[in-house]
Amino acid sequence: MNKPLLAALSSLAIAGLGATPAVAAPHTAAKPTVKAAAVTVNFAGTVSLSNCSGSVIRFPNSADTDPALVMTNGHCLETGFPEPGEVITGQSSSRSFGLLNSAGTKVATLRANQVVYSTMTDTDVTIYRTTTTYAKIKSSYGISPLTVQDTHPTAGTPIKVVSGYWKRIYSCNVDGFVYRLKEGDWTWKDSLRYTSSCNTIGGTSGSPVIDTNTGKVVAVNNTGNEDGQRCTENNPCEVDANGNVTVRQGINYAEETYLIPACFTTGNQLNLSAAGCTLPKP
Repeated sequence: MNKPLLAALSSLAIAGLGATPAVAAPHTAAKPTVKAAAVTVNFAGTVSLSNCSGSVIRFPNSADTDPALVMTNGHCLETGFPEPGEVITGQSSSRSFGLLNSAGTKVATLRANQVVYSTMTDTDVTIYRTTTTYAKIKSSYGISPLTVQDTHPTAGTPIKVVSGYWKRIYSCNVDGFVYRLKEGDWTWKDSLRYTSSCNTIGGTSGSPVIDTNTGKVVAVNNTGNEDGQRCTENNPCEVDANGNVTVRQGINYAEETYLIPACFTTGNQLNLSAAGCTLPKP
């Protein structure tokens, strides 16, 4: 995992170091190739946690008057890592988040009142409900939430990983997808693998992964193979459908988020029984 910061610093102390292609016009048109301009990606709507990164998110059908949601990793949950197979819903929380503007400056503190959903099974995500609404955040601070894309991301897509904790933006592409990503006791399905320039570190856990063509969130940053070990904590391995294992030292990963919108209904209410919802259930 791109460990929460305290865990990252602890391990360092112990170990010492531890774009959509342009489409040519038909020959008969004799027009130049056209490529859509990339969306400007900055820190607006991201948050810093005590030990991780995150973002204020909405779904395609969310309303401005809905309670604002914050997304980070399952392993960033303040009560500790969820166990394999464990799904947490409706847990009380008073966690605070530093809301950032486009320049990465903290402009407000948001506060949770509930862990709506958290798991490290199949995916690695925590979603908090806050005590305010998207409309209130917009009117008070001029900041809009990030929208979660509800379709599967595409290999080759240019992306940015935006860390509210470090106030750092990593740029790379979607290198591909992993059938199973195994790390210690946890296994994640259909994980997103970055090209090498997204060299994320501890504290970037929970950062939104943003498609720069659309500005939408396609994944949540969560781990990388640090030491070249095989399937151990902080050294995830890739497992294909035939059980073959591949280790890619220095390569980092995220968990896709397109499955999440189907599990939220009117008022940003979680409904794990909703049609099309395939997230793990308690």
